[in-house]
Amino acid sequence: MGDHKNLTGTEAIKEIQKLAEEIKTCMFCTYEDGKLKARPMSSQQVDDQGVIWFLSDKNSEKNKEVLADSTVDLLYGQGNDKFLSLRGNAALSFDKAKIKELWTPIAKIWFKEGVDDPNVSIIKVTISEGYYWDTKHGKVAEIAAMATALITGKTMDDGIEGTLTLSRID
Repeated sequence: MGDHKNLTGTEAIKEIQKLAEEIKTCMFCTYEDGKLKARPMSSQQVDDQGVIWFLSDKNSEKNKEVLADSTVDLLYGQGNDKFLSLRGNAALSFDKAKIKELWTPIAKIWFKEGVDDPNVSIIKVTISEGYYWDTKHGKVAEIAAMATALITGKTMDDGIEGTLTLSRID
């Protein structure tokens, strides 16, 4: 078993920023009639408050689900060494300045009229809590530890995991 380190406040935000920006794509989970609905989404930004921003079609099912129940879960995973599970509240926005700030050329795949497409909306997810799993020393050290464990039969876990708690003063 690896190390366990619970993070709060600024430390939690930094870990969320690191992992969410590195992994980028998550399963964006909404709830409808108590049932989980998940789809892949790319996070556009993780700000200094730990808020995660997405671009979304204003007519999408997920936007309708967010309006009905703002609780969302974001599940990030990369290979065998990086995982992030977050829970928060989502809100919709149509702020043109923020859309321009979040815009990337690849977004034109979904919004044919570009940054001024009338269907572009923003989903702002304010994170309240989460859980993370990561390696302490990076991919190369993890592979070396796994190889050593296979050869010696000893556990050589290079992982670190823990809860993420964000305190909010709104």
